[in-house]
Amino acid sequence: MGEPGEPGGLRDLALDWQFLRSTKGVLLGTELALCFLIFLLLTASASAYMAPALLETLLTAGALGLRLTRCQERVPRIHWPCLDFLRSASATLVFLVVSPAAIAASQEGPAVSAFTFGLILIAVFAYDAFNTYWAEIRPEPAQDAALG
Repeated sequence: MGEPGEPGGLRDLALDWQFLRSTKGVLLGTELALCFLIFLLLTASASAYMAPALLETLLTAGALGLRLTRCQERVPRIHWPCLDFLRSASATLVFLVVSPAAIAASQEGPAVSAFTFGLILIAVFAYDAFNTYWAEIRPEPAQDAALG
């Protein structure tokens, strides 16, 4: 147990730090930081709207953790790009609702900041969903159709 070539050893627990330097890693890190910031701002101003921000923070942290541990390689039956696309798309919709609702509920400084950062986060999540779809999910056009 614990031999270098044996599955289940300590090498399986190693984190992929190179992933954080990739485009997807930077996107997930940015999403996580902005979600947590918005959660803190909503907690300070409009605490009724902090639950969706906390949920998206936890989902993004989970997605980043799964990518860092290379879980997608160990569980190939799950379609990871589809799950990532659904996470990004649902977060876009959640913050499209929560950001304007928070500023409507409270005109305080933290609510205005949460709205502003929410708009930025909507753009980041939408870009992530778009990028995931076009890079990993979209079916390739058939070459037979182009020739015929």
